[in-house]
Order: sequence, then structure tokens, then C-alpha cells
Amino acid sequence: MAELYLEDFSVGQRFISATHQIDADQIKAFAARFDPQPFHTDEAAAQAGFFRGLAASGWHTASITMSLLVRSGMPIAGGLIGAGGEISWPRPTRPGDVLQVESEVLAVTPSRSRPERGMITVKSETKNQNGEIVQILTSRMLVWRKP
Repeated sequence: MAELYLEDFSVGQRFISATHQIDADQIKAFAARFDPQPFHTDEAAAQAGFFRGLAASGWHTASITMSLLVRSGMPIAGGLIGAGGEISWPRPTRPGDVLQVESEVLAVTPSRSRPERGMITVKSETKNQNGEIVQILTSRMLVWRKP
């Protein structure tokens, strides 16, 4: 995949990532290390709790989203450099889900003070195999101009 520079982006442009299948072992391992709450680590406790079953940490879903974007979603020259954003998780990620990220460029803004770069605003929806949105990330990213 060719690397993209600021000049290569346009409003409405879309990108679709590869997929990642998540399972209970991944959910528990991530949670044990980074978000050790019973609804992420213990299936019996999760069944009795708010989520009515094991659910991945939102931060796990965010990490998978980032991995998919970096490896197959948006080939930004120089890497994906975030400059802020907003994230939400409208439904839980579950064992067996196959996640894919669909991104749309909302804005392309050349920098007035730094001619070598600009910003893009991107809305990325992480969806499961049923097309249900499990995460919405709207982010601003630094993008370099062509050298």
C-alpha cells in the first residue's frame, strides 16, 4: 500500500481495514494486564453483571482498532500521529467478534504556520461481523505534505 501525504486526502475519502477475530482468551489476557474488571476477566461474573456476558475492555477494542488502522487501514506517510479525538463504545465487543474498521475523511486542513504539514479529521467506525458498530473514533491526525 502506497504511503499517503496531505495532498492525497480528500473529504469523503474512505478506507476499509483488514479484519481481526477476537476470542475470550484475548479479552481476558488484555484485561488481566490493563483493565482487570470482572466483566472482562471472569465469564461467570460477567454473565451476572451489566454486560450479561464477557465483554472486551473498550481500551482493548481501541487497541485492535489502532492495529488495524496502522497495518491495513490508512497508510499515512510517517505513521498515524494523533492530535486529539473523541471515542465512544455504543455496544460491547464479544468473544467471537470479527472486527473491521471503516474510516472516512471528514476534513483536510493545511497548516498556515507549518507549510510542511497539515491535519486530517477522520471518523473511524469499528464494526463486528454483523455490521454493528462497537466503537466510534473521531480523530485529528497530523499528516505530512509531499517532500
